[in-house]
Amino acid sequence: MAIKSVSIRIEEEMLNKIAYIADYEGRSVNSQVLVLIRENIKTFENENGTIDGNIIPASNVKPTRK
Repeated sequence: MAIKSVSIRIEEEMLNKIAYIADYEGRSVNSQVLVLIRENIKTFENENGTIDGNIIPASNVKPTRK
C-alpha cells in the first residue's frame, strides 16, 4: 500500500486541542488524525456499505456550496 502525504489548513485552537488529545492518548498528531479518519471510514461503511477501491471522486462527493 502506497503512503501519500496530505497538507491541511487548520485553525490553531483546533490544532492545539487535537495535539492535547494525541498526547493524552500517547500518539503524534499525525497518528491521531489517522485514527479519526479510520473511525470515520468505518462508521460510514457500517451505515452505507463497503467503499470499493474504484472510487470516482467527482461522483462520490457532494457539490460545494455556492
